[in-house]
Amino acid sequence: MDKSNFQQDTRYSATLRDSEGKLRPSNFYVLALHDDGMVVRLTEREGILRKITYSDVIKIVSQQSVSAQNRYCVPGALLTAKHWTNRKEIQHYSSSPHMGK
Repeated sequence: MDKSNFQQDTRYSATLRDSEGKLRPSNFYVLALHDDGMVVRLTEREGILRKITYSDVIKIVSQQSVSAQNRYCVPGALLTAKHWTNRKEIQHYSSSPHMGK
């Protein structure tokens, strides 16, 4: 897979290759796209932001774009490529203002 297969502010159900090389089902929300990977929020875990390389995504099962009122709000500084040069994941709670949180 490459950058053209993904869109910002979209939810995906996909098959990912984990660090041990095993294939795992995963649900994630794409926050930012970079040249070497994307910053996503894993929706099945509690607020973990993770950088996933495009080659780790084996198959996209489904995708759903998110309306503007239901998008997750994360500070822009956390989404820059410079911030993710030495990181694989960070803990950050984000929610949609529409959800009242």
